[in-house]
Amino acid sequence: MQKKIYLSSPHMSDEGYEMEFVKEAFETNWIAPLGPNVEMFEKEFASKVGAERAVALSSGTAAIHLALRAAGVKDGDKVFCSSLTFSASANPIIYERAIPVFIDSDYETWNMSPEALEEAFDRHPDAKAVIVVHLYGLSADMDKILPICRKHDAVIIEDAAESLGAYYKGKHTGTIGDYGIFSFNGNKIITTSGGGMLVTNDEERAEKVRFWATQSRDPARHYQHSELGFNYRMSNVLAGIGRGQLKVLEKRVQKKTSIFEFYKKNLGTLEGIEFMPINEWNEPNYWLSCITMNGRVRPIDIMEALEKENIECRPIWKPMHMQPFFERFEFVGNGVSESLFKNGVCLPSDTKMTEDDMKKVLETVKGLHI
Repeated sequence: MQKKIYLSSPHMSDEGYEMEFVKEAFETNWIAPLGPNVEMFEKEFASKVGAERAVALSSGTAAIHLALRAAGVKDGDKVFCSSLTFSASANPIIYERAIPVFIDSDYETWNMSPEALEEAFDRHPDAKAVIVVHLYGLSADMDKILPICRKHDAVIIEDAAESLGAYYKGKHTGTIGDYGIFSFNGNKIITTSGGGMLVTNDEERAEKVRFWATQSRDPARHYQHSELGFNYRMSNVLAGIGRGQLKVLEKRVQKKTSIFEFYKKNLGTLEGIEFMPINEWNEPNYWLSCITMNGRVRPIDIMEALEKENIECRPIWKPMHMQPFFERFEFVGNGVSESLFKNGVCLPSDTKMTEDDMKKVLETVKGLHI
């Protein structure tokens, strides 16, 4: 059996930071949800990204859901959402019985097209919120998107699930709009095995999110609930893992960057291969190194060749407006996201990859271009 090379797998710190916090949770019997690690993880995370408040939750999806509730999204409201993303960005819109309108990407950023967003507001000027996804660790062009949303009084939710450690003009992605969403799923740049974080500078809204996420328990001696609640809080054990992982975030970004630069240097000159766009105002975290194909070698050729060598890879996200569940909803754009899906490949970007692993990927891809 050949060694498997992963796309992006969990990577615990060599220093054992995570185990220190988890051991403390066990020794103090703080195993149940909440506890000192949760409180400290929230404070340390907020400090790391430069946000006033952070709320640790069970998943990034839960964070998007509660951000929509905090934004006042209700039954029948329109919510604009990047189409080129994972379904977790869009599912919470349906949870609140709101109506998604999917917005196309542009080739300059692979993220939400400001032009398509303008067109969407022309059609639906009363849209309540906009979910902007920072895809694969690349920042959307927020200086163009923000004024459009502000003009229409729409709440801006940044889905930074894939972009922790990435910057837009010196600011952490996820801290530019009204709410920022992060994911700690096992494949993300740091992980708690499962979990998420909501950040905001609005202290009142942060406390409301924390209240909803803890089953909306009123401050009473008995169990009393005046609002609908959710079981969305992160456990003290997982928060301990997150505290340890946060200490090595910069190392993970450095490794992801080196993987991208290796691919770019060695594959960038091959005919028909183009890399995801890196703009001068964008400092990506390079969560995944992605390419598009426009020559005789097709994405499926690369994926099948890599899979034969026990190397994990995947297509670019299939846009939401092409998904069987979401295709009945409106889409605004010119087919850029469809083109990126059709022609794109995510190369293995695991932070545990060795130089030999990267060379094996390189040799496999280059072998198709002979």
